Amino acid sequence: MEDEEAEAVLRTVGRQVKVWRDAAGMTQAELGTAIGYSEEMVSAVERGRRIPKPDFLDRADEVLGAGGKLASMKEDVEKARYPKKVRDLAKVEDEAVELGAYASHNMHGLLQTPEYARALFTMRRPALPDDELDRQVAARVARQQVFARTPPPQLTFVQEEVTLRRPIGGRMVLRGQLQRLLELGGLRHVEIQVMPTDREDHAGMAGPLQLLKLRDGKTLGHSEAQLHSRVVSDPREVHILEMRYGIIRSQALPPRESLTFIEKMLGEET
Repeated sequence: MEDEEAEAVLRTVGRQVKVWRDAAGMTQAELGTAIGYSEEMVSAVERGRRIPKPDFLDRADEVLGAGGKLASMKEDVEKARYPKKVRDLAKVEDEAVELGAYASHNMHGLLQTPEYARALFTMRRPALPDDELDRQVAARVARQQVFARTPPPQLTFVQEEVTLRRPIGGRMVLRGQLQRLLELGGLRHVEIQVMPTDREDHAGMAGPLQLLKLRDGKTLGHSEAQLHSRVVSDPREVHILEMRYGIIRSQALPPRESLTFIEKMLGEET
């Protein structure tokens, strides 16, 4: 886990579990049996090598008589469950009153179903370990809480037509993904547009981008490359991204026509 902040949290939690276990005079095997987890899992948590589930901390707290001290660490552990770059992006998205995104290769992360996200992360090279794959999928799904925020932010997305056709994860996964787009596109604060492949003029050839307008009126950009992602705060660079995104939206199908387009594609998948 290349995340010093998360590693520190997990080491602290692990030490606390060990302190309370020792005080209770229990072995790792005995604690595991009492809370329904393996001895190996208890050992890994105490060493800061595995992320304990909320249920693990609740049961350990009760069995060890920690008086809520272990259970109270669930919130910090939940944050550590997600990679740092995802936590940072989610924090900015939580502060946004407007969010606009253009996606060119696959569905934007905020639009992905869990099955679609898992299929994407399964294709990563080098391959992700199973626990890291689960961590990445959970982090991506957690970001989608932005749709249920009150008051809701204004969310706009432009998807390349090819992302609606590429069967990431197989045909059934793609079908579920298209249904998800129609559900989200039906929300009053969400607009989804499709950029047809046959467009001769296209302002998004430099790749995907994201714009976030914050509560204080400041606008930030976000871009991703092969191995890196970055938040763009320089006003001059943000202005360029805003200009490009505005043109991209004008070149794409309007929201209503886009939903009709997606419905047609969903019909082709039956």
